[in-house]
Amino acid sequence: MTSKALILTALLALPLPARAYEPSWPDLSQALYDGRTLNDGAGYISIDVPYRTGDDARTQVAAQISAPDGLLLGSVTLILDENPMPVSAVFNLDQPQPRFFFDVTMRINGPTPMHVVAETTDGQLFVAEAFVKTSGQGACSAPPGSDLEEALATLGDMTIGIDQLLGSGTAGEKLSALSLRQRRLDLDISHPSNSGMQMDQITLLFVPMRYVENVEVDLDGTGYVDITGSISLSENPRVSLGIPGQTQSVDVTMTDTDGTVTHATKRLTGY
Repeated sequence: MTSKALILTALLALPLPARAYEPSWPDLSQALYDGRTLNDGAGYISIDVPYRTGDDARTQVAAQISAPDGLLLGSVTLILDENPMPVSAVFNLDQPQPRFFFDVTMRINGPTPMHVVAETTDGQLFVAEAFVKTSGQGACSAPPGSDLEEALATLGDMTIGIDQLLGSGTAGEKLSALSLRQRRLDLDISHPSNSGMQMDQITLLFVPMRYVENVEVDLDGTGYVDITGSISLSENPRVSLGIPGQTQSVDVTMTDTDGTVTHATKRLTGY
């Protein structure tokens, strides 16, 4: 065999290089924002997500957003780039706020970048990015975690909890929350959040898609935030929000994709 043939044989024996990873964000951002300027939001948006999920089907994703000086937040969007439904939760603020906090339990279908996009009331967009690794469970197609008949029996039940202070970490975080006079609203929703990609382990048929489509949160009789959900919401999702400390009543209306509507109310003692 000639030397050229030996070289060619050696080259053919080498493993093929892995295909370069092609991020979805450029196409997603173009489709969602149609060429609008996405300003660097690193100074205004702090994302809290685990380095690797402990449970792909129920991962807490949180963010603290502050508007630039003199501006107010009108909406906040959570995007899980590689999830089947990337636009995973949208928070439209009926009452624009200088700051906003959310913490939501999500399905993370696989390793993915995630973006939080905040829009101020003057139309400016600010974006921050994080990345989360997963344990390979394929959360959006994982079998339901509870019996479907039992899940339907309690579907739409909601429990509202209120913490005195937003932030349960360091003393400094608590003092900061106190100075901002914020509380933390925890909303637990009983709902199977069927993704349409799950298979019933008995019938081997796909479970029809059905998830929390909208959650309206009113404070003291006035609209505060409307949340648009997706199949990325975990089964029995928990949605936590920062709310003004002086809030004395919370009213929540949940609507799912099958048209089921439920309500929950809680009265509080203000500062």
